[in-house]
Amino acid sequence: MNYKELLNRTTLLISSPAKAWEGIVNETNRKAVMGEFVYPMIGLCGLSVFIGTFIGNTAGVSAFQIAMTRCCATFVSLFGGFFLASYLTNLLGKQILGKEDELELNQQFVGYSMVVTFVLDIITGLFSLSILRWILQFYTVFVVYEGAASLMNVEKKDLTRYSLIASFIIMVCPSLIAAVFDKLSLIVN
Repeated sequence: MNYKELLNRTTLLISSPAKAWEGIVNETNRKAVMGEFVYPMIGLCGLSVFIGTFIGNTAGVSAFQIAMTRCCATFVSLFGGFFLASYLTNLLGKQILGKEDELELNQQFVGYSMVVTFVLDIITGLFSLSILRWILQFYTVFVVYEGAASLMNVEKKDLTRYSLIASFIIMVCPSLIAAVFDKLSLIVN
């Protein structure tokens, strides 16, 4: 996916999730989400954090080390969070919906559902908006709700419960991985 298509997909997922999910349903290659959306977005998040570390930084020579550490932490948390959320969402589908093992479908669902996390990480990488970030993160619930209805074919009776649990998983997994990475970084240093 080129960056113009990436920007269009991101804008559509945020501005009109129902319309975006209608287009996603028709995609035949479910694994394409990783190479065409998730990995480029993780790269943009890492780049944003790297550049943002230098803005207003008075650490001098150690600024590069700080920037690299923050960039790696962002990459690891989003990359690990994506795969952990995909795995847990797959388990959720088996538990609540009684579906078969559909890991590729869940990766596609989680990858596109993380759009709010990606965009907020890009913005907060450059500017410090911590509290606003956590408030805006809850828009993920709406994106997940629309995706659960369209892509995951969740029945109406299970839709709210599934969407809330899946949203929680998608929002918490990257933060959980980041917390573990931060603790391990402190131990190593």
